Amino acid sequence: IENRGVLEDLVKQPSIANRTYQIVHYDSPDRRGVDVGLIYNPRDYVVTNSKSYVLQTNDTSFHTRDQLVVSGYLLNEKVHVIVAHWPSRIGGDVASEPKRVAAAGLTKSIIDSLYRVDPKAKIIFMGDLNDDPFDKSVSKVIGAKRNQADVEKGGMFNPFWNILDSGVGSLAYNGSWNLFDQIMVSNNLVGTDRTNLKFWKAEVFNKD
Repeated sequence: IENRGVLEDLVKQPSIANRTYQIVHYDSPDRRGVDVGLIYNPRDYVVTNSKSYVLQTNDTSFHTRDQLVVSGYLLNEKVHVIVAHWPSRIGGDVASEPKRVAAAGLTKSIIDSLYRVDPKAKIIFMGDLNDDPFDKSVSKVIGAKRNQADVEKGGMFNPFWNILDSGVGSLAYNGSWNLFDQIMVSNNLVGTDRTNLKFWKAEVFNKD
């Protein structure tokens, strides 16, 4: 998003205004002025804490989006939501990969810290990652698994990997699909009806 005002305008739109959506937002140091934020329904999700994490690199001239962590109770269960927009592929995917790997490292450190506090933590990680599920940043650094059965304690499940394998993406480039926009869940959320492939394809992509 560009700024908090964009979110404030969005939640006031007549089609959703009666839902009384609330906003969590912090200004990021991104050179283009891009931020991340979270819109939530206070009737279902009660926010108890939020924090913005800055990505630190050896390149002091490089500035990107912060990573947002929001903690609260979703239908009376403690759930942590991480929102990110990892660095772009400007300059080429290979040349820019180290920046996304660094961003993934920050995300992984956040996930690990939540698990240290509560080994049974329920975590949802979402965002525009500018990488596919099989890329190093996601599959190796985050360690997100394609299949639920492979998710170990302290791990993450990425249902969007199978979605991409099925031929569905969120953008096309040079005649092939990419799926940079992803949602992952912690092992403590794996195995429920809402994390299977059928749910994500039907609800996220509005497909049968």
